[in-house]
Amino acid sequence: MDSARTHTAPFDDVRPTAPTGRALATEAVHAGRDDLAAQGLHAPPIDLSTTYPSYDSRGEAARIDAFAATGAEPDGPPVYGRLGNPTVARFETALARLEGTEAAVAFASGMAALSAVLLVRGSMGLRHVVAVRPLYGCSDHLLTAGLLGSEVTWTDPAGVADALRPDTGLVLVESPANPTLAEVDLRAVAHACGSVPLLVDNTFATPVLQRPAEHGARLVLHSATKYLGGHGDVLAGVVACDEEFAGRLRQVRFATGGVLHPLAGYLLLRGLSTLPVRVRAASANAAELAGRLAADPRVARVHYPRIGGAMVSFEVHGDPHEVISTVRLITPAVSLGSVDTLIQHPASISHRIVDADDRRGAGVGDRLLRLSVGLEDVDDLWADLDRALGERAAGAIPLREALSPAE
Repeated sequence: MDSARTHTAPFDDVRPTAPTGRALATEAVHAGRDDLAAQGLHAPPIDLSTTYPSYDSRGEAARIDAFAATGAEPDGPPVYGRLGNPTVARFETALARLEGTEAAVAFASGMAALSAVLLVRGSMGLRHVVAVRPLYGCSDHLLTAGLLGSEVTWTDPAGVADALRPDTGLVLVESPANPTLAEVDLRAVAHACGSVPLLVDNTFATPVLQRPAEHGARLVLHSATKYLGGHGDVLAGVVACDEEFAGRLRQVRFATGGVLHPLAGYLLLRGLSTLPVRVRAASANAAELAGRLAADPRVARVHYPRIGGAMVSFEVHGDPHEVISTVRLITPAVSLGSVDTLIQHPASISHRIVDADDRRGAGVGDRLLRLSVGLEDVDDLWADLDRALGERAAGAIPLREALSPAE
C-alpha cells in the first residue's frame, strides 16, 4: 500500500497454524526442544565443542564419506564443528518446522547464507540469477558485482518468466522488500519460475506473517540477525528448504567455513520461542505509527505492507537527516527486528552500495526513512517522532521520485 490505512494483521483474524497442525505459537515454543524432558532437561544445552572424540576411525571415515556424497547430517555422534553442531541443529529443526520445510541450514550471517545458495547453483553451471528490486542493499551488490561469478537480470515480477534462460539457477525476491516494503504475489512468481528454484527473502515477514514455501518457494532466506534473534545481540543467517538442497548447502558451509557459532544457535532458538508474541506486539505499534504518519502534513508518503509487520517506511518533505539526528528514544542505527525501535536513512547506509540511479528506480528515494518498530509504548515512540519531524517548512514541495507502492 502507498499510504497507511486501518489495518488488521492476519494473526488477529485467524489462529496461525504451523504445518504440523499445532498453533504457530505452540510450535515456536516447543520445536527443537521435543526431546528435552525425556533427558531430564528444561533448557536446551549449549554444546561448545569444536571437535569430538571417536575410537572408531573406520566408522568415522564412512560417515565422512557419506557426508561428502550427499551432505546429509552424519548419523551418530558429531564429528567436527564445521560439519554440524547439536545446538545449532536444534535451531535449524525449529525454523524448518515454523517455515514448513524439510530442513534448514544455518550460517554465520544472512549474506553467508545467500552466498552459499549462489555457490550451490553456480557449481552446477547455473550462474544466471533473475531478481526483483528492491532487495537488501548488500544482496543487490553481491548480484550486481558478480563477486561469486553470478550474472543477474533485474526485472519486475511480471517479467520473471521472460527473463529465464537455460542457465538460470535462481529467481530471487524479497517480500515485503527492504526498504520500500513492496509486496510480491509469491504464488504467481513461483508459477512463472517453472522448474527454476524461487528464493524468497522472508526476513521482514517472518513465518508469523507468511510462509513462502506454502506459495511455491523452494528456498526461504532469513537474516536471522533480525526478528528470529530479536534482541540485537546475534548475527546469523538461515535457509529453509528441502533436504536435497540442504545437503548441498551443508557441503558448501563445510567447505567455506561459514558456520554459525553454537552460542548464536542457542540465542536464536530462544528467540524463536517469543517470535509470535514480539511480531504481534511490534506490528500493532507499527500499524498505529503508520496511521499517524500518513495523517501528518510533514510526511509526504507512508509505506506499510498489506500483511502487516513491524516495519514502516516514510518519506518526509523536510530533511531526513535532521530526523535521524534529532530522535532520542528511537535509536538511529542500521539493522532491524530488535525489541527496541531503530530508524535509518537507506540511501545513506543500507542501500548506499547500490548505484544511485538503480536505487532511486527501485523506489529508494533520498527522503525515505526506514523505521523498525519495537515494543516500547506507542505514545512514547510517537512523541519522539513528532519532535524529530519538527515544523513543516513553508512551501515544502512533495517528492518527485518515482516510487513503487507497497502492494
